[in-house]
Amino acid sequence: MIAIIDYGAGNLRSVANAFRRLGADVQTVSDPAALAHAEKIVLPGVGAFGAGMARLREAGFVEPLREAARAGTPLLGICLGLHYLFESSDEMGRHEGLGLLPGHVTRFPSGALKVPHVGWNALHRQQEHPLLAGIPDGAYAYFVHSYYVQPADPAMALATTEYGIRFASVVGQGTIFGIQPHPEKSQSVGLRVLKNFIDME
Repeated sequence: MIAIIDYGAGNLRSVANAFRRLGADVQTVSDPAALAHAEKIVLPGVGAFGAGMARLREAGFVEPLREAARAGTPLLGICLGLHYLFESSDEMGRHEGLGLLPGHVTRFPSGALKVPHVGWNALHRQQEHPLLAGIPDGAYAYFVHSYYVQPADPAMALATTEYGIRFASVVGQGTIFGIQPHPEKSQSVGLRVLKNFIDME
């Protein structure tokens, strides 16, 4: 069973429907205890970092997520869910994240390009990885975000994207993964990422 976390602040329905289209056994879970029985976990998210982390804490998900990560349960963060995986964010003030991956979340610099970054953009593969199996270098995915992750270890970047700067758009370390674009909105490329996550041992 793949558990999709329902903490009152996520794009749950579209993510769950994308997994179901791929034949996955998925459940949206609002009880943190259910994570102990999940084979894999998906952490979606839209909105602001601080408010989302507050909801995760209020719903009791923070420690069970950390425990699942320590146990080696594969975890996929999507968009804001990717941001939560890191240690901190400066979105609307300084906020602590889950700390599952070392690094920080920060805003795109002001300049010629519009913020938020909205629309289709290319994924440039940085290494071979099962999460990106079958996805060609330069494949396009759909983004909506104003903040991006800065992994402490550049080797965590499985793919990068150019938008004024080069930033990590797909990350992975051990059994913890994150993707900045919305796979549920990214057509065949996004569905392939989800299928690859489903198929991971």
